[in-house]
Amino acid sequence: MAITTDLSGKTAVITGSNSGIGLGIARELAKAGANVVLNSFTDRKEDHALAAEIARVCGVTARYIKADMSKGDECRALIEEAGACDILVNNAGIQHVACIDEFPVEKWDAILAINLSSAFHTTAVALPLMRKAGWGRVINVASAHGLTASPYKSAYVAAKHGIVGLTKVTALECAGQSITANAICPGYVLTPLVEAQIPDQMKTHNMDRDTVVREVMLARQPSREFATVEQLGGTAVFLCSEAAAQVTGTTISVDGGWTAM
Repeated sequence: MAITTDLSGKTAVITGSNSGIGLGIARELAKAGANVVLNSFTDRKEDHALAAEIARVCGVTARYIKADMSKGDECRALIEEAGACDILVNNAGIQHVACIDEFPVEKWDAILAINLSSAFHTTAVALPLMRKAGWGRVINVASAHGLTASPYKSAYVAAKHGIVGLTKVTALECAGQSITANAICPGYVLTPLVEAQIPDQMKTHNMDRDTVVREVMLARQPSREFATVEQLGGTAVFLCSEAAAQVTGTTISVDGGWTAM
């Protein structure tokens, strides 16, 4: 049987996808032929324009649906409104940095809700649709912090470890049903948000751009290179391909060797 990455006729729902990693994944899935549903908690003209651009460039159906991933009912409503969900990419996430004894409770609750519980809610609604279709892919965007830890990131690390565990359970419950579940674990990725941090880091450390990126921002990433959103999108496309039909319940690190240390 020929191995294909043609996703024509499939519908992909990507949470947290009006920028950064989520948008990069959405674009690569659309290039492979999938119809895509973009999502975030805003409802701006720019959000809908992103979907229109993807539809025009890739020749697929694309739309934007507002849903707040901190709210379980809106997570579930997102999948219901999408109407179809052959590929679910749980990407939405936020971050806050503080030591445990000073970590704001409301930040802990928000990070766990958006980074972990949202994936439970969307998956719970998507799986029956996938079973009815006889095919499905659940892709959870975890992190290198789903496999290791850093100080001052208790909520984020806990949530991302939880996502890895949820991925494994999903895979086991769907074994033999032509539905796979896997987690992508990025290291540092060059997104607009990260790019915007570089000038401040240059001033703080009195270093040029290349040095601050290599010696400060990527100190834990042995390759000393950022991953790109296109690489993460390509990884997602692979996981949707027939080549990955028996890849399930595992993690794929795109971290420049971070978790090999």
